[in-house]
Amino acid sequence: MKLKVASYNIRKAIGTDRRRSPERVLQVLREIDADLVALQEADRRFGQRAAVLTPHLLDEHSDWQPVSLGMRASSMGWHGNAILVRKSAKILDCEQLHLPALEPRGAVMAEVAIGDESVRIIGMHLDLSGLWRRRQAAAILAHVEASARAMPTVMMGDLNEWSRAAGCLRDFGASFRFADTGPSFHARRPIARLDRIMVSPELRIEACGVHQSAAARVASDHLPIWAELAAQ
Repeated sequence: MKLKVASYNIRKAIGTDRRRSPERVLQVLREIDADLVALQEADRRFGQRAAVLTPHLLDEHSDWQPVSLGMRASSMGWHGNAILVRKSAKILDCEQLHLPALEPRGAVMAEVAIGDESVRIIGMHLDLSGLWRRRQAAAILAHVEASARAMPTVMMGDLNEWSRAAGCLRDFGASFRFADTGPSFHARRPIARLDRIMVSPELRIEACGVHQSAAARVASDHLPIWAELAAQ
C-alpha cells in the first residue's frame, strides 16, 4: 500500500483576506493531490449547515468524492468534519463518532478500499479545552479498539493542542505515530502544530510536510498538512 493523505481546516472557505472562495480551497487541494483528505469546518455554521464545497464543484473540478454520512441534506460532514476520497476508491463503510463535549463536537470515520488494500480514516476537530480534548481522544481510541475489522488506520485533523507532547497528544501517541509535518497555524505566520496526522503501526510514514503555496497562505487561516504512507 502506498497512499498520500492530507488534513485541512478550510475555515468554511473564508481566507485570510476575509473572502469566501471554495474554488481557492479546491485549488489548494489539487496542488496537494492526496488520495484521502480529512476536512474540518467544511460546512457553514448557521442555517442548513450547507457544504462549502458543493457536489457540483467537486464533481466538475476535482478527482474526489465526499464520503456520504447521511446527515443534513445540504451538509457534507458531521459537525464540520468531512472526508474526501478518490473517485476511483470504494467506500466500504462510514459513520459519525459522537464525542463528549460542552459544545457540539464530533469525528467522522470511513473505511476505504484503494485497489486491493483497505484503510480506515478518521477525521476530527477537537475541543479548545484540554480536559475535553483528552476525553474526546479517549472516545476515538476506544472506537478504534472496538472496531469489528482490524485494518491500517490514519487519524487526522485539527487537534487544537498547542503543546508538543502533552495532553491528548500523549494519549494518541500511546498507540499511534505522529507525522512530523511542522507548524500549520496561523497560515500567514505558522507557529503552532494544531493540525496532526497519526498512523497505526501497520503504516510507515515515508514523507510529510506542510503545504505552503501562495494559494494555501490565503485560502484559510490554517495551512494543510500531508503525509505519504506505505505498508510496513
